[in-house]
Amino acid sequence: MSSRLSFRDFSVGIALLLLGGFFALKEPEFLSARNLSQLMTELSIVATLAMGMLLIILGGHIDLSAGSGVGLLGGLASVLVMQHNFSAPAAMGIAFVAGVVLWKAMGALIVIERIPAFIVTLGGLLIFKGMFWRTIDNSTIPVAPGGTANLYSLLTTYHVPPMWGLSLATGLVLILVVMTLRTRSQRLADGFEVESREMAFLKVFVAGQGMFLFVLITNQFRGVPLPALILGAVTLIVHVLTRHTAFGRHLYAIGGNEEAALVSGIPVKRVIFTAFGIMGGIVAITGFMQTAYVGSSTTTVGELMELDAVAACVVGGVSLRGGRGSVMGVLLGSLLMVTLLKGMGLMNVSPEHKFMARGAVLILAAWMDVRLNRR
Repeated sequence: MSSRLSFRDFSVGIALLLLGGFFALKEPEFLSARNLSQLMTELSIVATLAMGMLLIILGGHIDLSAGSGVGLLGGLASVLVMQHNFSAPAAMGIAFVAGVVLWKAMGALIVIERIPAFIVTLGGLLIFKGMFWRTIDNSTIPVAPGGTANLYSLLTTYHVPPMWGLSLATGLVLILVVMTLRTRSQRLADGFEVESREMAFLKVFVAGQGMFLFVLITNQFRGVPLPALILGAVTLIVHVLTRHTAFGRHLYAIGGNEEAALVSGIPVKRVIFTAFGIMGGIVAITGFMQTAYVGSSTTTVGELMELDAVAACVVGGVSLRGGRGSVMGVLLGSLLMVTLLKGMGLMNVSPEHKFMARGAVLILAAWMDVRLNRR
């Protein structure tokens, strides 16, 4: 749970600069305000799902059903809104609860019946895919602005006005400064080691600059997209859970050594069960955003998104063995994956080459994980 910067943190940042520079040279449109705003929306969707995947992997498990769940829960909300005249909040609330229940059921099979997560979630992938297709009746359910679907579609079409965006960024930077100072003071009072003042200042300074740069870029198009705010809220919750609660400390301990955690009195079953429940809620939120972004619920929504989430985690330094990883690393990994996909899309790269590139990045990241663990 160390907060020190690692070689991998620098490598991901360097890779991002090189990749972004390459696409900017090949396709000047890559740096346009419109494209960057769309990239931020796509980043928000992928990174939100990756935040849930982080909780699962930290505990030493995996979730292969997330992509199918994104389609199912987004499709369920779409059907309730478009075909049964439910209000968007009510439909999304029902789908959200359904996601938590389904993922808690998988968590129960994993922790009570001791069935490997790989098998349970692989079965979930197939079951949820079938349920999804049955829910939408293998058809296309449009989610267009207007009527009962208006609030649903606003998830990815609404942009925060420029002045509000700047005010929000200022408020977040102030909160970050206060949280950093309070955390530092608390650790010193408890006798724990803390990072140098220079390093703490550098982290806050870089994070603040990143926030304002993000707002300034999106303001050149229409303003901060709503999905970015949703990602910010999910990221904050996951960060607090993993770094400032007993649940987070237990999750790291379980991923590091489950037997030792059990002997130490950590409620292993309850922690993993809770992590899967949170994952179900995050899958539902991702499903709403992805369906709204596509503009309809079709049989391809959510396809392979679980692999993008896993790749974002691994690229960002999360160990597949569990017990190591951070929210910032997952954000960087998600940004790298989305930049790769967006850049290839602008260059009209064929689908087969996109698949090969995504697979190569995942294998490379896994290889780095193995190599670093040997040191």
